[in-house]
Amino acid sequence: MNSTNLQQVKVNRAEKWQIYYRLQELEIPCQCLSNQPLEITTTTPTAAIQLWSVVKQLTAPRIELINWLERCWQINIEE
Repeated sequence: MNSTNLQQVKVNRAEKWQIYYRLQELEIPCQCLSNQPLEITTTTPTAAIQLWSVVKQLTAPRIELINWLERCWQINIEE
């Protein structure tokens, strides 16, 4: 059974549209109106993780993303 979860994401205008278009590509329902927060409907855990990932990629500082990627490589090497 899937439950619907409406999320509102407040980001700057340029990031909002980049996030909106990427979520559209991933077929995640969302609405982007002028001067309003981006509204996203997540119906699965996968959609929620994809939303988190897209927002993180576009809003996190570059160094944070580099450190995260390096940690991923370390986990892979240790296994």
